[in-house]
Amino acid sequence: IDPRNNMPTNPRQHMAPGQRRPISTDRQRSTIPKSGAGSTWVYPSPQMFYNSLVRKGKADDCTEDDMASVVAVHNGMNEDTWRRVLTWERLHRDECANPMLLRFRGRPDDWSPLAYARYLLSAGKDKPFDRHDWWIDRNGRQVRYVIDYYFDEAKAGTPGQFDLVVRPAADSAESVLDRVKM
Repeated sequence: IDPRNNMPTNPRQHMAPGQRRPISTDRQRSTIPKSGAGSTWVYPSPQMFYNSLVRKGKADDCTEDDMASVVAVHNGMNEDTWRRVLTWERLHRDECANPMLLRFRGRPDDWSPLAYARYLLSAGKDKPFDRHDWWIDRNGRQVRYVIDYYFDEAKAGTPGQFDLVVRPAADSAESVLDRVKM
């Protein structure tokens, strides 16, 4: 397991048990710079994504035909997340002109305090479908970001169907001050 993304170092590209037909194994390169690699992160193929859903027991409501679209949405959300991280990182452009993504971790079952507050204030209607923690390399210093992902059923099928709440984790006085500034 690669500790930078909690994924297998040699990802499985073969058909999952019970899979009816092949899915693309092509992977796309992201625009997100990978710390220490001199390159960018590579997204999972539709087959890898499907295998992950099967492994996690979350493939019941999707088919092989859905995977290309699901992966395109996944990749688009990650690119949007990176753009939002860069908005925060502009506060430190004098210190680091080119921040990079060091590692990340999906934490779908761990709600952030902000997500929990949002859930309570919405009377239980507004809950995230995922959470990620991303660690940014800011000139050798690790800075953690928390990302809560929401789906708006009323906007399904539109560009506004996802709401991403991206902010520095309150791990340091500097990060808390950044949150106050923005």
